[in-house]
Amino acid sequence: MKRMNVGLKLCVLVLAAMGGLSGCSSKRQQTASSPETVRHVPVLEVQRANVPDLLEAVGTVHAAQTSELASQTMGNIVEIRAHEGDRVQRGEVLAVIDDAQARSAVDRAAATDAAAQQQIAAADSDLALAESTLQRYQSLYERKSVSPQEFDEVKSRQQAALARRDMARSGLAQAKAALTQARTALDYTRIRAPYNGVVTEKKADPGTLASPGMPIFTVEDVRRYRLEVTVNESDLRYVRAGQPVPVMIDALDNAEWKGRVAQIVPAADPASRSFLVKIELPADARLRSGLFGRAQFSRGERQSLLIPRTAVVERGQLQGVFVLGSDNVASLRYVTLGKPSGAEIEVLAGLQGGERLVTKPGELDLNGKRIEAE
Repeated sequence: MKRMNVGLKLCVLVLAAMGGLSGCSSKRQQTASSPETVRHVPVLEVQRANVPDLLEAVGTVHAAQTSELASQTMGNIVEIRAHEGDRVQRGEVLAVIDDAQARSAVDRAAATDAAAQQQIAAADSDLALAESTLQRYQSLYERKSVSPQEFDEVKSRQQAALARRDMARSGLAQAKAALTQARTALDYTRIRAPYNGVVTEKKADPGTLASPGMPIFTVEDVRRYRLEVTVNESDLRYVRAGQPVPVMIDALDNAEWKGRVAQIVPAADPASRSFLVKIELPADARLRSGLFGRAQFSRGERQSLLIPRTAVVERGQLQGVFVLGSDNVASLRYVTLGKPSGAEIEVLAGLQGGERLVTKPGELDLNGKRIEAE
């Protein structure tokens, strides 16, 4: 009987000890499952707001005026005086074509012009003599001192002298026209800048045989540039000539420029069903042809979710925010973001209005932690 009592007591002690261990384990599990609390964290409830509805059109910067300088005569290029990047002035000689034949033509035309002038002088002298003779015979004829035949002969000589003088004048005019043409052909042997600008392309070298229409240089007017963008036919109603347009050039620190719609090309591209819109840009020495740019046209307003840019955390290539649940426990949720607007950024997907999120997580990892707001 005593042995049974002792055994019963031992069993009770063992069960009591096991119950105590089980209670400690339960307390540890409860303590381990309780989330860590982070205090004084700024929290914001996301609300929908009206934001500008912008149509963004992308394009390329071009000089408002670009010229291809081509040869107008045939001959070997003997000198190139400009290269890519050189700034040139209006009328400056950029290339020289062999002008031996052109100079010979000018010399011949000048000699012909000189001979025509001599003929004019001789014809004028003959005409003056014929007219003075006619005047004397006119007086004699009126006094019946000469016969009508003699008077007619003198008058005929005066008319012949007048005709020779007129022919000499015509010959002089032809000679001068030939001289002008020869000098123009000589000037064609000089490729000149049409306006103040910069050489963007050199297409020939000394020794190249130039022919009429063969391009040698490309020159741009660097005083004025335009951003040429394409706009879909369905969005063309938001664009009008003279309209002010914000423009961003990515390569120039993405700064905003104040552009103006200068031209809307009236014909659409049949392949893309889009229209070309040319936007005048303000003068700036940093502008270059070929830069990528974006223009924004207003389409009114639309509702959107905006959050502080400080609320966004980066995880590799992904972006997310810490969203608070009903128990104030934060969880990292990945979102799709749109365009920034000042200190805020648009959320396109992954977040709903009325949800709460941490506005300034900084470098803290708040995932799974209870948040106490400020």
